[in-house]
Amino acid sequence: MGKISIDDVTSTITGPWQPRDLAVANDAIVRIARFHGEFPWHHHDEDELFLCWEGTFRLELKDREPITLRRGDIFVVPRGVEHRPVAEEPAYGLMIEQPDTKQYGN
Repeated sequence: MGKISIDDVTSTITGPWQPRDLAVANDAIVRIARFHGEFPWHHHDEDELFLCWEGTFRLELKDREPITLRRGDIFVVPRGVEHRPVAEEPAYGLMIEQPDTKQYGN
């Protein structure tokens, strides 16, 4: 696998919530998606790492305070925690997760 330009990949994403696989390393996959609006509440059986690549978005967590991520910020949603990303304006988020993680949760 060669070098990947994340900016080149994001320029091809036309709508929100359509993740693109970027790379696989060991037992993890790196995905990027455009965030805009509210994603449905869901949870996973494994941890999910979010990195804000561009813009600002919020991770809403059931029974916890929301987490606002800005460019360069990282947050790990622990397995089993119901959550959803929300972006008032378009933003891009990287997710690092297990390759078989379902987008809408388990």
